Amino acid sequence: MIRTITRPSTANCTLPMYVGFLLSEPSAASCSRLSDVMNISHDSVNRFLNRESYTPQDLFNEVKESINLQGGCLSVDDSVLDKPYAKYIAYVSYFYSGKHHAVVKGINLITLYYTDPHGQHQPVNFRIYDKSENKTKNDYFSDMLAEVITWGLNPAFVTGDSWYSCVKNLHTIKNHHCGFLFGLESNRLVSPAKGAPYTQVQMLDIPKDGLIVWLREFGQIKLFRTHLKNQMRHYAIYLPTQNNTDDDNAGLNAFGRSAFEKLHDQHWEIEQYHRTIKQVCNIEHFQVRSETAVKNHIFSAICGYIKLQQMNAADVIKNCYRLQRDLFNEIIATFIKEFVPGLNHFNPQFHRAVNA
Repeated sequence: MIRTITRPSTANCTLPMYVGFLLSEPSAASCSRLSDVMNISHDSVNRFLNRESYTPQDLFNEVKESINLQGGCLSVDDSVLDKPYAKYIAYVSYFYSGKHHAVVKGINLITLYYTDPHGQHQPVNFRIYDKSENKTKNDYFSDMLAEVITWGLNPAFVTGDSWYSCVKNLHTIKNHHCGFLFGLESNRLVSPAKGAPYTQVQMLDIPKDGLIVWLREFGQIKLFRTHLKNQMRHYAIYLPTQNNTDDDNAGLNAFGRSAFEKLHDQHWEIEQYHRTIKQVCNIEHFQVRSETAVKNHIFSAICGYIKLQQMNAADVIKNCYRLQRDLFNEIIATFIKEFVPGLNHFNPQFHRAVNA
């Protein structure tokens, strides 16, 4: 339950109805389409989106019973919800998109995504980037991290890409007694020993099992290098039990390539999440304008993803993409059976071949 109500609701459109609609509608996810499907007024759907005031903590309360809150991996990333033709819609602005490799028009969604020690994973916090608040994405990340820890989440590691690897964020994570895996830009400065001259990470010879170095303005980390699409990528590892002394390298030395790849794979779950909410949960498909309505639509789409993950964990569905695909199997089969008999004259009539 998102929240307890004191008396039965008389609203024609509710959160469960809207979430179910987003998961089942194959293309035209709009208020008018839902009103046609459920035989309710268009205004009922619009009132629902403008009436409710769901918060990120409502999202956390929905998932906390299905995951182990202790010792998992918490990932941060953002994604642009494409709205190229939008006019007068709240939160729409211009952001850089990794999908398009360009600045595009849309809504920037920042998410904290948690993978527990048993492999269950769910979003636990989110923000919609609002330029009027004069905050950076790093400011949002700090606020969201403090919130989930206050709510009872205790991750062992925090992961993110190089955008979130500023020194301030790294110290914030360290102060929360968490380890981290963050991408580093190739020109970040490190030293092979405390007090030695700094050099760019791209200039180092890094073995497969990583290299212990000192990151400028932070301290001791272990550096790993990967190659993806002919590009070198660098990652910094910090352990939550680290004391950052010259003779306390046992933990970092034991943290090898397999441990790094496991943690990196857990971070990749947030990329799968972004793909699913766009392709299955209709998060980009809405035709409302106000801040409240946009927030409630995005919240509902994320709730749809949560339900898909819970169904997947319970073996009700095999993956998040099967539910919508299988919804129409019986309808399509019935249509074909009724359609085919009237077109038997299309079938080829086979005759013996004749030499001309």
